[in-house]
Amino acid sequence: MSAIKGKTILITGGTGSFGRACVRKLLEEHDPKVIRIFSRDELKQWEMEKEFAGNLKLRFLIGDIRDERRMRRATEGVDVLIHAAALKHVPACEYNPIEAVRTNVDGTISVIHAALDNKVPQVIGLSTDKAVSPVNIYGATKLCAERLLVQSNAYRGRDRKTQFSVVRYGNVMGSRGSVIPLFRRQRERGEVSVTDERMTRFWITLPQSVDFVLSALDIMQGGELFVPKIPAMKIVDLAKVIAPEAKRRITGIRPGEKLHESLITPEEGRLAYELKDRYVVLSASQSGWVNDVKKYKGAKKVKEGFEYRSDNAEQLTAERMKKLLKAVDLE
Repeated sequence: MSAIKGKTILITGGTGSFGRACVRKLLEEHDPKVIRIFSRDELKQWEMEKEFAGNLKLRFLIGDIRDERRMRRATEGVDVLIHAAALKHVPACEYNPIEAVRTNVDGTISVIHAALDNKVPQVIGLSTDKAVSPVNIYGATKLCAERLLVQSNAYRGRDRKTQFSVVRYGNVMGSRGSVIPLFRRQRERGEVSVTDERMTRFWITLPQSVDFVLSALDIMQGGELFVPKIPAMKIVDLAKVIAPEAKRRITGIRPGEKLHESLITPEEGRLAYELKDRYVVLSASQSGWVNDVKKYKGAKKVKEGFEYRSDNAEQLTAERMKKLLKAVDLE
């Protein structure tokens, strides 16, 4: 990928599940000049340094994205900034809403200011299906972060040096917040808990999420929202795949939880284009910039009324889910 080879890359939240997988992919296949791993957890940084055997291309920067001065220093000389840092645990964000805002919103503003000041060419932020019509603090803060990143393209000036884009996808299999490890633990007790038998969720593997983010760097113009074409599955069917012999206990939908998730709303659908493996949603305002749709190879306008939800998306079969779980070593 021309967007990565020989370049200096900064990953905020770089010691998380995505960050570790992204660093491994970059080192194995894309030959970057330097990867700066920015996070506030010194233990995870030490563990990650050992995991990668002290690779000389890695730089471990301790800091908080809320600290704009530290972010400004961290972004000096950076070519690509992947913004993955966030508070992601829904109940924790509900209980600590101000902290969620300070990290997910104020922290994103800090990243934006630092990128603009240092004229970082490419900035891509990671988002979630929970940002769509949010019903919890986590989703609301991620929606705000999305809008901040997209609209920051209006600040990039005449030289148009810095481009901001966003990727939005569903539940990541193998991440720390996934329900899959929970079901595996519950399997040992012979009973798994399911909130509602009708509930559906989008699913993407960790390697797929990394590939999707990196591929977006090759086609981004700034101001887009990229959404992968990924399948969905009922949570109860996932429980059957992981723990077929276990009993199922229905606990009811928790506060701040949806029956189904969306990746593209009907309103966003009016601005969406379909590519072979993804959708591109353009900004409604595009104040100060205009995206050239012709540069997205094979882009076609989606049909009127298009909406991308976990209950109308392609549904995973039990056999396919088993293969995915085996592929990511979660069987």
